Amino acid sequence: MAERADGDSSTGKEARPPVIVWNKERERFETEDKEAFLQYHLRDVGLVAAAADSSDNPEQEKRKGAAVVMDMVHTYVPRSKRGMGLAALLCDAAFAHAHCHSVLVIPTCTYISDTYLPRNPAWNSLVYNGEPKSSM
Repeated sequence: MAERADGDSSTGKEARPPVIVWNKERERFETEDKEAFLQYHLRDVGLVAAAADSSDNPEQEKRKGAAVVMDMVHTYVPRSKRGMGLAALLCDAAFAHAHCHSVLVIPTCTYISDTYLPRNPAWNSLVYNGEPKSSM
């Protein structure tokens, strides 16, 4: 009998968590089967200030002067895969990528702005508050 890390025992096949991959050429984060994805566009916005008000934060200081932002324009999960948390996993991957690369984001997609960010306020420090906004 197999025992999972969370202490649950199971005799069936273990469910593998979905893997999210970065598809740089298509400007999107997607599931391995490419059916669910988060589409983004890189936008040149020139010199920008950090998203947060505090200049005492070294993380924010590092992001000052960034010339490009990631405009997250669309999140799609096919009907057959909804309710599995894939949209949130796609957003987790995209925001982690933006954080690691010191890129600010524009949450144009309503799922991201209205659902994901309110549930994950720690990522609000990456939101670009300057102009221009998305043309979408």
